[in-house]
Amino acid sequence: MWSFLKSRDNVPAVTDQAQIDSSYKYWRIQLMWTMYIGYAAFYFTRKSFNFIMPAMLSDLGLTMSDVGILGTLFYITYGCSKFISGMISDRSNPRYFMGIGLVMTGIINILFGMSSSLLVFGTLWIVNAFFQGWGWPPCSKILTSWYSRSERGSWWAMWNTSHNFGGALIPLLVGFISLHFSWRYGMIIPGIVGVVVGLLMCWRLRDKPSTMGLPSVGKWRNDAMEQVQESEGQGLSNKEIVKRYVLTNKYLWLLAASYVLVYIVRTAINDWGNLYLTQEKGYSLMTANSAISLFEVGGFIGSLVAGWGSDKWFRGNRGPMNLIFAIGIFLSVASLWIMPGVSYVLQAGCFFAIGFFIFGPQMLIGMAAAECSHKDAAGAATGFVGLFAYLGAALSGYPIARIMEIWHWNGFFVVISIAACLSAFFLLPFLRAQSPQLKQAEA
Repeated sequence: MWSFLKSRDNVPAVTDQAQIDSSYKYWRIQLMWTMYIGYAAFYFTRKSFNFIMPAMLSDLGLTMSDVGILGTLFYITYGCSKFISGMISDRSNPRYFMGIGLVMTGIINILFGMSSSLLVFGTLWIVNAFFQGWGWPPCSKILTSWYSRSERGSWWAMWNTSHNFGGALIPLLVGFISLHFSWRYGMIIPGIVGVVVGLLMCWRLRDKPSTMGLPSVGKWRNDAMEQVQESEGQGLSNKEIVKRYVLTNKYLWLLAASYVLVYIVRTAINDWGNLYLTQEKGYSLMTANSAISLFEVGGFIGSLVAGWGSDKWFRGNRGPMNLIFAIGIFLSVASLWIMPGVSYVLQAGCFFAIGFFIFGPQMLIGMAAAECSHKDAAGAATGFVGLFAYLGAALSGYPIARIMEIWHWNGFFVVISIAACLSAFFLLPFLRAQSPQLKQAEA
């Protein structure tokens, strides 16, 4: 690993409590807004393709299966990158790891907008997927290092809305650019945004508190549950930590199974939703993209409710809130499917509801993975479940495209309804999964 990417060494501890308090308060705010803008920009360079897709299909004569293959290749590569990057990021400096990844995805988006060959598209989108995997793990490391267990749900939820902020803006921005200029500029402009924001990441992000002479966040906030996790598995090598707390952790495997199903629904709605509204319901691209923006608005609110609720109502146990939201996913997807007639308001409302419920588990499963693992394996744990999440996302690409070609939109809704229902089943053990940690903290 290049030396500048490595995590910094710890520095002598600061002893002045006023300075410690001041540093923590300042950097927690700075890191949050920097991560927020950064991950929203990752979304710009990840989802730009989805919203130039109808114009690109028309211009270049590509088929739905061609586009589905690109999506599947992207998600498989992204999932693998997320896991590998997660293990590397636990020992890396987030400011450069995340910043360089974003700069590279921006450059690739610009090159994509200048290309016309399906082979070139596929190659560029695979490389983009690899660098997209550099976004989530550094954020997971920062969120578990600078924010403690009893408050993390609210902070993580706040950061998680960056998905929705970026996701709500990109269809409107790309739709407008594609309509008034061309789909090529719909890739190039988000790419430029990615490069600029990536440089901001390299400037404003920071490593763990101990690299700045600060105590752990558990000690600073006197958070009993956080200190329990900080004390676990001390003295283990990185290999032993990954084996014990990631690869053989039964709770991570259950979370991973649920994540596959949640991401089938999330990605299918996000990637194919505008095509459903334009082809099946006859709306314009801008009108359809507006409904997708409501999906993101719903996700914005749902993330905040899920994170805050798991902190306040369930004392940091993510299981009950996960299950409640998983049931909501099934009900809202079923409502969109069986809705009679053509009513844009009702259909847009369903997209809002699906977004509200889908982004609860989307956030809480990743956070639960970090909290069920070792403190120094947060990136590996979230990367591990993220690998399975994007296996689900990959299944919503070419396989879903083939299902729609044979069974049309009814086949689409049958698949995602079953996935939504099964995701709740795998979350049932988490109603009590974190109870031992709660008891240990109370002791």
